[in-house]
Amino acid sequence: MTKKVRVGLLFGGRSGEHEVSLLSAKSIYEAIDKDKYEVILIGIDKEGHWLLNDESHYLLSAASPKLISLDQAHSKKVAPVSHRPTASLLSIDRGQKLGSVDVIFPIMHGTDGEDGSMQGLLEILNVAYVGSGVVGSALGMDKDVMKRLLNQAGIKTAQFITLRKSEADTFTLNDVLEKMTLPVFIKPANLGSSVGVSKVGDKRDFQPALDNAFLYDIKILIEEGVSGREVECSVLGNNEPIASVVGEVIPTHEFYSYEAKYIDANGARLKIPADLPKNLIKRIQALAIKTFQTLEASGMARVDFFVKSNGEVLVNEINTIPGFTKISMYPKLWEVSGVPYAALLDKLINLAIEKKNEKDGLRRSFC
Repeated sequence: MTKKVRVGLLFGGRSGEHEVSLLSAKSIYEAIDKDKYEVILIGIDKEGHWLLNDESHYLLSAASPKLISLDQAHSKKVAPVSHRPTASLLSIDRGQKLGSVDVIFPIMHGTDGEDGSMQGLLEILNVAYVGSGVVGSALGMDKDVMKRLLNQAGIKTAQFITLRKSEADTFTLNDVLEKMTLPVFIKPANLGSSVGVSKVGDKRDFQPALDNAFLYDIKILIEEGVSGREVECSVLGNNEPIASVVGEVIPTHEFYSYEAKYIDANGARLKIPADLPKNLIKRIQALAIKTFQTLEASGMARVDFFVKSNGEVLVNEINTIPGFTKISMYPKLWEVSGVPYAALLDKLINLAIEKKNEKDGLRRSFC
């Protein structure tokens, strides 16, 4: 009998996207091939404690996107430790090792999970993990640096202004109107899932939108409102990434907000594949791969675009740990591309192992 690969499904965390992460983890756990993988459920609470969870008690209010939470009463506090050649979990209460983990599948969206912090820890633990490394994760999270690098590579984005909290007292709406017209979108530079994002179409909404974004980050972006279609493309791979079909997001809310993405099942209509000319689809797919490679991504990412009426394509952003809920675009795009959910998880785990093996082949010393 073939030994099962032990996959540590890592979810939760301290970011504003904690609940989204729980929803993604639930979908992954339900879909992953249990005949091939032994899944270790590792939740991180909002205070940063690592918790080893039993499969029958790992979530509370699992059916409610608003109320879902970790079941801390039925979990053990653990700590990750390096245990060559891979990593293990250590019981904090008893100080005993609880077994090694072959691959970590981090499905932690946002701060401390998607920004390179967790990836740095996993590198130190010497364990294979799904998704981008430290650099790709950090670049994908910081929308300011991301867009500057994309522009430098000749990839167009919407016009934007970066504002730090230390500069906010002297910054006014007139500074924005010198460069762009309303409406504009104001968002934290280092967050996803539309958390802290506001659409400003009226002067009275400007300061509240700034204050809201600064609740989540000390650096924010003010972006021009682009009139165009919102389309997305999923990318899969390491050294030779491939692009999925292109899908279109048609929000029923004012914009594709957090609620529209994760809470309201009717918050947006997803048209997969998008009704676009073949040559435009190929251009978007090529841009998705170029964006993926420019930002040093690996494993997986979803690239979001605006398509203007004149055919111009702008990159909005890259998500290196995209949503994995049942209504999320990343798995849906691959399903229509011929890669079902369970097979997609299998490919991502294999890509993680492949990347680890490639790095293990590098020389670590000069002697």
